[in-house]
Amino acid sequence: MEDPKNEAGKPNSPAGATAKVTGIGGIFFKCKDPNKMKEWYKTHLGFDVQPWGVNFEWREDADPTKKGSTAWSPFAETTKYFEPSTKEFMVNYRVDNLTAIVEQLKNAGVTIVDKIEDSEYGKFIHILDAEGNKVELWEAPVE
Repeated sequence: MEDPKNEAGKPNSPAGATAKVTGIGGIFFKCKDPNKMKEWYKTHLGFDVQPWGVNFEWREDADPTKKGSTAWSPFAETTKYFEPSTKEFMVNYRVDNLTAIVEQLKNAGVTIVDKIEDSEYGKFIHILDAEGNKVELWEAPVE
């Protein structure tokens, strides 16, 4: 029997299994001066800084032919992007099937902040964890 695929052509989680987080997609944090912070990390830690932050590329352990990435991005301390959380940070987690995990979370009573956004960078949605921290879930685009 063939593995079922989601609308993006990726394998769905096996029957009875749950969709899950597969890694950290990004670290986002507030700071007084994002440009100064980016310059500090570039100078002292060798970050290859772009206007929005840094993209760390890596290869998947199970299949080294597949690339992955983790974003790092400082935001102005006045950003509203992390709301309704009042925290100074937000973590982005890579997921294997965003549609399935959103259904699981809804069924478990987890607060879903917005709707799935589909862009050239993949699919995104925001949720709140048990302490009200805004969490971004991301399904990478099909290569």
